[in-house]
Order: sequence, then structure tokens, then C-alpha cells
Amino acid sequence: MAPRVSLPQPPAGIPVLARGLAKRDFLSLHDLSESELNALLDLTARVKAYPLAFSRSLEGRAGALIFEKPSLRTRVTFEVGLHQLGAQSICLASTDIGLGRRESAPDIARDLARWVDVLIVRTFSQQVLREMALATEIPVINALSDLLHPCQIVSDLLTLRERRHRLAGLAVAYIGDGNNVAHSLIFGAAKTGIHLTLATPPAYRPSRVILEQAEADALRTGAVIRVVSDPAEAARNADVVYTDVWVPMGREEQAEQRLKDFAGFQVDSRLMSLARPDAHFMHRLPARRGEEVTAEVLDGPQSITVDQAANRLPTHKAILLALLTAPPLPFAGESLP
Repeated sequence: MAPRVSLPQPPAGIPVLARGLAKRDFLSLHDLSESELNALLDLTARVKAYPLAFSRSLEGRAGALIFEKPSLRTRVTFEVGLHQLGAQSICLASTDIGLGRRESAPDIARDLARWVDVLIVRTFSQQVLREMALATEIPVINALSDLLHPCQIVSDLLTLRERRHRLAGLAVAYIGDGNNVAHSLIFGAAKTGIHLTLATPPAYRPSRVILEQAEADALRTGAVIRVVSDPAEAARNADVVYTDVWVPMGREEQAEQRLKDFAGFQVDSRLMSLARPDAHFMHRLPARRGEEVTAEVLDGPQSITVDQAANRLPTHKAILLALLTAPPLPFAGESLP
């Protein structure tokens, strides 16, 4: 039987996670070392267990949320997280600032850096995040792009560690689109020793570059990352079955074609029966019942999607603490193309 994770101890202060003093950003899990990701998960567990101990950690600070895409979980948990850490927040919609149209991303970032301490950006293009990070001396957090969703996967890893009491060696099956969630899950699995099998239609395979970048981490941790075309092959004997929407935001015009292409990739009770009897079902939400997952599975006893959503709050607080407490967490690593 796997050892249980012990209850986090009350913090004496903010853990020092840094090796240097330079400003860092949180754009991709690929930029963290294995030890840094584990340290971030440990910090998240402490923040969750002892929230009052961190309630004044960012007093006098402010964060700007720039959201080009709709959001429920990400926006609420970042705004509430900043408030619970003693900081203020301001949310700016695309119509407020005209990102990339009325004004360039670097110009917006440079001005905001004079007023706030961190930028939390939910956007379409990963390039926008890079440009903002290069243009300013304050941290930039990727709250979602079309390429990556790193905050979600940190929350998911915490949820798995709580439920399964370990990460290394877990068998995770991801069924569906090789999208931003899949990409960040690849990086998270490679850095924690998870055995990840992704089942996608051939036209929707994850990025070859991301798979190649994850290879070195996987060699160090013993993770196995595979891509197959058969959902049953991925789900067989899995500890966890994970899926995501088939039609992402901004690609609604592709809905008809995508629904055809993903026929046979729905997570239903038959597919879940191929996994281990104690397997969990995960989804980053929002879900579309009757498309990528049936209501029976999403609302059933194996589903831990509400736990995933709940863990977004301590996860986002921990990311803010790691970036805004001195010295900051160094995310040294090669950037994505």
C-alpha cells in the first residue's frame, strides 16, 4: 500500500523557494524543475491547510487580471485568492483595454507594472504572454492560453496527491483533444513520474515539440508518456481517466466537424469500466454533458471534478506567494516555440 502524505505542518513563514533574485514568470510547467514543482505543491498544501497563516502575506500588493476569454473558476479563485492574502485585484476584460488592438500587449504591461505587482493573463496566444513578460519587471502568470493551462494542472496534481497519496507511478488516461490541458498535463506528468497515455484522434494529437520537451524530464522521473488512437487502450487499468471539452472557446465554428472527429472518444460508464475499480474521473470544467462525458460519469461517485475546482483557490494563492515573496521562485527553463 502506498504511503500516505502527511498533513502539512503549520508554516513559520513563507517558504523560500528561490535561488536567485531575478523576477520570474509562471508561463509553463516546463520552466519548473522537478524539485520546484514539488515545492510548489507542498506550499499549496500548506496554504490549503492553514489559510489564516498567510492572510496578510501580500498586504499592500495588487494584481491585475486581464481576461480575453470568459472564466468562472480561474477568475473567482484568483480574485478571492488575492483578497485572502491581503492584496487587491482589478479585472480587465478585453473590451476594457483592447489588448493587441487599441494598444499592444507590451505597452499595456509596461503601464500596468507601474500600478500593480502581478499580471494574471487569460488569453488566446502564448506569444502575448511572452511579450508581456519580456516587457515588464513584474511577474506574469499564464491563467490560460490556447497552448497551455499550467495553473489547472498544478491544482490537478494536488488533487491526485490528496486522493491517491502519491504521483509517481500513477496511470493516467487522457481521452480527447490534444489541447492546452493535455499539453500542461504532459509537462506535469513528466516532472512527477506519472505514466500518462493520451488517446486522441490523429488530427488532434498533442504538439510534437511539447512531447519532445517533456522527454528529458520523463527520463529523470521514470514517467512514461504515450499517445495512442484507441480510448480503450488508454483507459485499460488506469488509476485516473481525464477528459476535456471537444470544442474549445474561440473555435465554435469547428463544432460540427469536431463532434464528428471525436465520435467514439466519449468517456462513459463502459470506458470507465476498463479502468481500475477505484479509478477517478477528472475534468477541468466546464463540461458538456453528452459530448466528451456522460452525465452518469460526470456526476457519479468516481468523479472528483469538484475537488479539482476547489483546489484552484489554494493553488493560485501558492503561485502568487511563490512569485511575490522575496526572493521569487526561479522558473529557469527553455521557452516554448
